[in-house]
Amino acid sequence: MRTYDIERYLNIRSAYGASFAPDGDRLSFLMDTTGVPQVWTVNGPGVWPEQRTFYEERVTFGSWSPERPELIFGMDKGGNEREQLFRLEPDSGVIENLTEHPDAKHRWGGWSHDGTRFAFTSNRRDNAVFDVYVQARDGTGMDAELVHEGDGWLTLGGWSPDDSKLIVQEAYSNFDQDVSVLDLTTGELTHITPHQGTVRFQSPEWGPDGENIYMVTDRGSDTLELVRYNLEDGGFTVVESGGDYELEGVSIDHESRRLVYTRNVEGYTELTFGELIAPDEIDAFPEPDLPGGVAGGVSFSPDGHRAAVTVTASADTANVYVVELQTGEAERWTRAATAGIPRDTFVPPELVHYPTFDGRDIPAFFTLPEESPEGETPVIVDIHGGPESQRRPSFSAVKQYFLSRGYAYFEPNVRGSAGYGKAYGHLDDVENRMDSVADIEAGVEWLHDHPAVNPDKVVAMGGSYGGFMVLASMTEYPDLWAAGIDIVGIANFVTFLENTGDWRRELREAEYGSLEDDREFLESISPLNNIEKIRAPLFVLHGENDPRVPVSEAHQLVENAREHAHVRELIFDDEGHGFSKLENRIEAYSQIADFLEEYVGSAASN
Repeated sequence: MRTYDIERYLNIRSAYGASFAPDGDRLSFLMDTTGVPQVWTVNGPGVWPEQRTFYEERVTFGSWSPERPELIFGMDKGGNEREQLFRLEPDSGVIENLTEHPDAKHRWGGWSHDGTRFAFTSNRRDNAVFDVYVQARDGTGMDAELVHEGDGWLTLGGWSPDDSKLIVQEAYSNFDQDVSVLDLTTGELTHITPHQGTVRFQSPEWGPDGENIYMVTDRGSDTLELVRYNLEDGGFTVVESGGDYELEGVSIDHESRRLVYTRNVEGYTELTFGELIAPDEIDAFPEPDLPGGVAGGVSFSPDGHRAAVTVTASADTANVYVVELQTGEAERWTRAATAGIPRDTFVPPELVHYPTFDGRDIPAFFTLPEESPEGETPVIVDIHGGPESQRRPSFSAVKQYFLSRGYAYFEPNVRGSAGYGKAYGHLDDVENRMDSVADIEAGVEWLHDHPAVNPDKVVAMGGSYGGFMVLASMTEYPDLWAAGIDIVGIANFVTFLENTGDWRRELREAEYGSLEDDREFLESISPLNNIEKIRAPLFVLHGENDPRVPVSEAHQLVENAREHAHVRELIFDDEGHGFSKLENRIEAYSQIADFLEEYVGSAASN
């Protein structure tokens, strides 16, 4: 079989984040053809797209005005996540910076229905909290009106149908949120989701008449379900139950009353389009004819007859499809290139479940390369971050590269992962943190029993919180690993919490434990304080501008680990929490590939 180098794989493109123009004839979307995501537009399926932004920095989203031929996009600098908002007129190419506060974060909150204003939240006033702002479409910088002072992590759920109110969501952790309604005339904020304990209230959306708010919540169940909140009587009604699976989100087109909700079935997305024929009754349309995988980012056409949606799968790159809602027929509008690598060489995973120490079954995706000689195949155990995230069957060029090199890939969703209900998500909270690391050990033991796997060639790899899991697995179970790859990982929970962005600390303490109450425990489980147990070679990669896990985590880890094992370090001066620039990704994964070839080898090297 012909093989390709890592640079070729990293030149595989993704197209995603579509938004319909007000004329309904064209879409904007993001694509990384230049090496970082930029705004592109396309006028139909198979039509040659046009690039509209030309920056060296990544564009994070694009949203068309509902009334004018203009869109707003977001962009940060060097991965610092201090996103600024820009207005683009695609036909003239004119771009204007709307926010002009480079030291602050700006979180997009949507256009008003008449397209004259937009809303966002920002930490301009206080770095640790987010306020709500409304700004005229042609305003800039200080023109934004502060309409509500917040005291936490605020995001917006959109404008009411008459543009008089905004949905305001506050997050305390990934498993605990609140929803309020902000009256823009009076400035009054009405809290609509009072609750005890941790309850998820996510994806809030105005109903078509402005009298109801729809959202997904686990207030009455273990899994997220779709509910309606009546603003007049304050009552909740279940519209659609998730059953054993999570309903991840809902999106509603006010004028047409069309909606879509998504169900997460063991990582795979099931989309349901329909029409609200009564407040609690959905007339479901035929199932859309889309590839199986992970889908999201839905944008309705102005008339509500069609919807653009991004779809990706383990063996298929991300592309934008347009669905005719009443028939379910779907057509692919983008053609993200595969760098000349045949699509039929991409390998899909197998969904497996393995037993862990307390009798639970842990879900995982396991992918074998095309050639898997018995007892010879090395394995990369790729651990997701979050921690309340989920490894899903979406496309990964890095994964497909290592599969082509003869490595198997194992992607566990250990306890604490999202997508499997509230109880499962809380199993790793604070004092139970290391139980999730024990799930990794159980996964490796399962791999040892697989006939294709070489038990002496198992690699741990992960980013962010997944980097902590790599380090913890290497200190707790040092004999299991042939090598470790830590990408922007947490080495010491105490210094991480002390140095992370002010706006993130409270959110993270809700999951990991607080500096005030849990410092001793956090010290005890921090890999840096157990670093002498590491035996396998370790590669540490980080971004200098990381606002989430400061680069100091990497420096102190490398300094201490070098006393006990072989350690390699790579820091990128122009990156943040991960690597967004193509040249940096090529450098990072080329060095990772060389590192693994040196210390692990492949099946072919036996």
